[in-house]
Amino acid sequence: MESSLPLLFAAVVGFSHAFEADHLVAVGNIVTKRERPILAVKDGIFWGLGHTSTIFLIGLIMIIGKATFLNDWFQYFEAGVGLMLIVLGVFRLYQFYRHEHRAIDPNDKHHLAYGVGLIHGLAGSGALVLLVMADIQGSLNSIIYLLIFGLGSIIGMLLAAGIFSLPFSKKFTSNRSLQLVLVWLSSLLCIGYGAFVLYENLLG
Repeated sequence: MESSLPLLFAAVVGFSHAFEADHLVAVGNIVTKRERPILAVKDGIFWGLGHTSTIFLIGLIMIIGKATFLNDWFQYFEAGVGLMLIVLGVFRLYQFYRHEHRAIDPNDKHHLAYGVGLIHGLAGSGALVLLVMADIQGSLNSIIYLLIFGLGSIIGMLLAAGIFSLPFSKKFTSNRSLQLVLVWLSSLLCIGYGAFVLYENLLG
């Protein structure tokens, strides 16, 4: 019973993990293009699916394959997240002005959110998998923990994405000045935080 307790809290840990700063600035920036909160919620789900996909894959390699050589690479994966955030912020501004300050809504798919989730999962997987390997007994339990953790992160991010999208819903987008300020703010947060992460992992 005692060994199964961490599994019971995996979803809670995953849910809270979704609210880390680099995750929020990325998804907060992505959903600025949505006029309907339901599409933003789907962005959150796809981010969570991408995040879980990478963590599960890295987990399989490290838990079953005992591939500890990956430990030396996680610092560079984190730096990759910083670079991604910078590119994401710049791209959103380009997208915003290209579409004449209109949200990109009806036919836009969720590939971007999924890809961003993949990169976030790659960066955050190392410490998580090592922690799981230390605390959870047995490979099967470790893999189950990662899957439950992933489900929690999906729920957390769909909630966050839905909340962040509200100022861009049709009820608010008539105020172009507000939309302009929010898009610039979210993009600058992305770029600034990305530069900080890049510096911390390569030069800090």
